[in-house]
Amino acid sequence: MPGPIPMTLGSFAFEAIGFGYDTVSRRVQTPWAEIAVAQTLNQHQWTGPTSEEVSIRGVLFPAEFGGQDSLDGIIASAMSGAPLMLVSGNDAEGVIHGTFTIQSVDEDRSFHDARGQPHRNSYSIALKRYGQGGATDAAATLPPILSLFG
Repeated sequence: MPGPIPMTLGSFAFEAIGFGYDTVSRRVQTPWAEIAVAQTLNQHQWTGPTSEEVSIRGVLFPAEFGGQDSLDGIIASAMSGAPLMLVSGNDAEGVIHGTFTIQSVDEDRSFHDARGQPHRNSYSIALKRYGQGGATDAAATLPPILSLFG
């Protein structure tokens, strides 16, 4: 039994044991334009958010706990260019973070056995929020999800 699922990226579930993660970091950029004004300090005008980036880092032990198939599936999704929904939480309360594109996947495989199979694979997945025009991701994707229940 893999244990609780604290986060999913598309159909790929991060588990407590197996395909788990150590850290999640987030970066949101909301720049301000600087406007020159004569004989006083320059003024600032907020131009709105420009990007949101999420990094997920973890370590797999494929021989003992598995998880490599899920990471390979995420790499295949990245290669196909498919945006994926990022959701965290548990059965009682989940948070839809929106739709993200996979920008990169880095792997560092080590402790290879005699067959060349790694026993440790640290990875990093870089995501970037997928913009959908003027609507927010959650507002654009929630009605189709809700229609499944009605």
